[in-house]
Amino acid sequence: MASNNVTLVRGLGLTAATSVNIANMIGTGIFLKTRVMTCNVGTPGRVLAVWLVAGLLALAGALTYAELCAMMPRAGGEYVFIREAYGPRWGFLFGWTQFFIARTGSQAALAVGFAIFLNILTGGALGGIYFHWQLLGHDFAFGHLQVIALSLLAVTTLINCGAVALSGNVASALTFLKIALVLAVGVGAVIFARGDWAHFALANIGGTCDDVNAAARGGMAGFGAAMLGALWAYDGWNNIAPLAGEVRNPQRNLPRAFFYGMAIVGALYIFANIAYFYVLTPTQIASVSTSSSVATEVASKFLGASAVMLIAVALMISSFGALHTSVLAGGRFPYAMARDRLFFKSLSHISPRTHVPVRALVVQGIWSGVLALSGSYDTLTDYAIFALWIFYGLATASVFVFRRRMPHAERPYRTWGYPVVPILFLLVTAWLIVNTLMTAPKQSFIGLALIALGLPVYWYWSRNNQMVAAREDSTEER
Repeated sequence: MASNNVTLVRGLGLTAATSVNIANMIGTGIFLKTRVMTCNVGTPGRVLAVWLVAGLLALAGALTYAELCAMMPRAGGEYVFIREAYGPRWGFLFGWTQFFIARTGSQAALAVGFAIFLNILTGGALGGIYFHWQLLGHDFAFGHLQVIALSLLAVTTLINCGAVALSGNVASALTFLKIALVLAVGVGAVIFARGDWAHFALANIGGTCDDVNAAARGGMAGFGAAMLGALWAYDGWNNIAPLAGEVRNPQRNLPRAFFYGMAIVGALYIFANIAYFYVLTPTQIASVSTSSSVATEVASKFLGASAVMLIAVALMISSFGALHTSVLAGGRFPYAMARDRLFFKSLSHISPRTHVPVRALVVQGIWSGVLALSGSYDTLTDYAIFALWIFYGLATASVFVFRRRMPHAERPYRTWGYPVVPILFLLVTAWLIVNTLMTAPKQSFIGLALIALGLPVYWYWSRNNQMVAAREDSTEER
């Protein structure tokens, strides 16, 4: 129980819960990743196959998570599953990774991305620098873009400090806008642009493929690299899990939110990519500059110069929506750890007015701001994404642990296709992890090292927990 005896409120309905997943999934990936994926696998058919396979993989994870969330609808999501299945140390390491690296690093990247897209929209008017400073041999700049990023982090944190129903309504509105913008690009391309369905029979030949490693072009290595790109675009399929303790009628709404979210986003991504390849050839897509996006090039075919403005607005709304829902869900990890006395106890405090963990949200916002100023967010998230899939695998595998350990526990929803569906998820996850270890060993091992930094932190908090328990026992004896 929270320290002030105030509890979380189940204020998220089905629409809001589904929106929390959709808004977190639809970020910048659908606008940017098709270029790299075309370089990875070469043909439109293979690119579409990767989007489909990655979507089915995420759906397999979502269907498994649906059983776990419906069985244990508590704040913390994977932290709770992993803790209950494998012990508090593993649960803490997951929560540590999310708070210290992955979730906050992603939030920093989204906030800075929003500022960059706003700068594009204003024609570069926000590129001014106030001052530079040197730290440990690195040059850090502070200017308009940093102010905008920090302001956005503050605004999204403030919104999420309100009642969870308010945050859910904001997520629903932003989700509607995101879907409308992606549909606008896709429908506009198919109806108004002069495309050719014959493009689907072509392959990338001679595309520039800027910043795409030659080792990740073609074969299984290319397919694996493309899968990681697609999975990055689908990342967020599990975003409602940490909020399971705040969803109304969780046994009914959580499984539906997982399924509906994946179905909508998967269909949207496939449709958008069909529109891209209808308008542009694979070689043209592979040759898109890193300073632009496939969506911008496609939209320019029927909107002209105003396409840059439209896609900049779309990317801003996508970044803001993903940031909003990431902040909403991410604050539940430090809160859940604090409730278990594995983090600062004050972070378990729930506001008696709004019934949300305000202190945990504020601390998360501060750390995200530090990462935004440091400029290290992209590096951290690149390192963490590999290791996070290890935790996603552990969380998914916990369904087997609970089926064996608690065979008679109430399961309002049972994973469709069990045990095949979770096994397929785990097999593909294992393949992705091994493939990443082989193709990017340095990135992988640094990611594991960053997670291992949580071990001494866990040792400190668990030891502190034991000392507190001992004092409480001593007081009771007297």
